[in-house]
Amino acid sequence: MKVRGFGLAAAVAVAVLVTAGCATSPPSSFYTLTPMRAMPDSGGPPSTALGVGLGPVNFPQFLDRPQIVKRDAGNRLAIDEFHRWGGTIQDDFLRVWIENMSALLGTTSVFAFPNEVRYPLDFRVTADVLAFEGTYDGYAVLRARWIVLEHRTNQVLRVEETHYRRPLAEPKDEGALIAAMSETLGDFSRDVAVTLKQLPQPKPPAPEQPYDRDGALRLP
Repeated sequence: MKVRGFGLAAAVAVAVLVTAGCATSPPSSFYTLTPMRAMPDSGGPPSTALGVGLGPVNFPQFLDRPQIVKRDAGNRLAIDEFHRWGGTIQDDFLRVWIENMSALLGTTSVFAFPNEVRYPLDFRVTADVLAFEGTYDGYAVLRARWIVLEHRTNQVLRVEETHYRRPLAEPKDEGALIAAMSETLGDFSRDVAVTLKQLPQPKPPAPEQPYDRDGALRLP
């Protein structure tokens, strides 16, 4: 009986400690990326009626998680359970990328791809995000490999790999990290916009020629 009583008391003590630990856990904070604040001239002639599809955007599995990821010295990742994305990192990245590109190109015809919207597109840009995280020395980094295609023919026009790095305004602050990550996404958006402006706009497809019933081309 004494042994049983001691076991019951120990179990109750453990339960109290667990409950107390849960009660003192800090609440989770949730974050989203923000679009560019200022829209400087990105170079090249103004873009008129460009239709651009962005996506798909692929992330490595170690970033594809609700928690904010930072990289310690070496190959170790730091994942904080109490600092998380408000949605998914892919959706948030694509959302802000679209907003940035619309402002930089001066057009509202920038869409996520694939999309149900049947809008005629000129270019499509896909991206593989290789790194998008904070570093142990107080920087946010973005490294991406991206491809520009002519949408109608799927012809590859450009293949690029670019790397961006921004310091945190306040080291070891999660809000400052997300702000710096947003700035790297703005830098990436500028480079993509400059590239699209420098490319010749694709020619529209030639209209179909009318034919007679016997298959002969009917000339006007």
